[in-house]
Amino acid sequence: MHKLRFLVSRRWIVFAVVVVFLAWVAWRLGEWQFHRLDDRKERNAIIERNEKAGADPVAEVMAPGEPVDASEEWRIVEAVGTYSVEDTVIVRYRTRDGEAGVDVVVPLETTDGETLLVDRGWYATDNRGATQEDVPEPPPGEVTVTGWVRQDAEGSSTEVSDLSTRAVNSERIGEALGREVLGGWVDLRSESPEPATPLLPVEMPDLDNGPHFFYGLQWWFFGVLAIFGFLYLIYDEWRGGREPWGSQEGPRPEPTSPAPKRAPVPAAPRARRKTWRERLDSGAEDESESAEEPSVDREHHARQE
Repeated sequence: MHKLRFLVSRRWIVFAVVVVFLAWVAWRLGEWQFHRLDDRKERNAIIERNEKAGADPVAEVMAPGEPVDASEEWRIVEAVGTYSVEDTVIVRYRTRDGEAGVDVVVPLETTDGETLLVDRGWYATDNRGATQEDVPEPPPGEVTVTGWVRQDAEGSSTEVSDLSTRAVNSERIGEALGREVLGGWVDLRSESPEPATPLLPVEMPDLDNGPHFFYGLQWWFFGVLAIFGFLYLIYDEWRGGREPWGSQEGPRPEPTSPAPKRAPVPAAPRARRKTWRERLDSGAEDESESAEEPSVDREHHARQE
């Protein structure tokens, strides 16, 4: 066991602590990726279920001042009313395929007396921004709207200024317009009658599982690799003072006749196997020696001439 005494040195203790920490971080990151995979599968299941359920009256799903539950997102609702074009809100910084644009949110005054925020779609702006006057108008008069229910965004990006925002939040927009609006909002699916100039419809989310499974496996592999590498370095350090495997000498022939006795010649000590740290140091020395060889060769040729 005295061969393993190097493990209690300060250098190896610090090394072990670092390896354990890295392995723990890799394990936690792998778990995080698998949790994200579970969340994505749950979201995909909700979208598929709500898509198959068909359209329901908006009053059955959304209510004034009430946030949309996660299980209700992407549910299809239907409402009848009239657009309030004068209160159109522009959602900035919406790009598609590298092209700049905006989303156009217009309040819909329903026949039930409620106000529903409808994101009518995307409009290209050629990096110059947009105002109410720039975007195409919705169909006039009474319209029938179907759309997907969405949850409100959160954070500083929901601040509304001059009827413009970076993310849709029904409460913030309602305060800016001086209206009581239904909680959440709707991504337009269809409207009847159709507008003279339609906007590009919303992009539906991908329903695949994403790369989270393989990312999780990669993080766990990195953790296992760190531990395996640490154990190999311990093994390499432990074998540094031992003789190499096997013997390089063949069997000695037996003498045919008595030979005069000679003084025993001490056997040359066998070369000790270098550790990984010593091999790194010797590699650096070899590089310095190889750099001096050209100058020595030049001096030798000069003397011969």
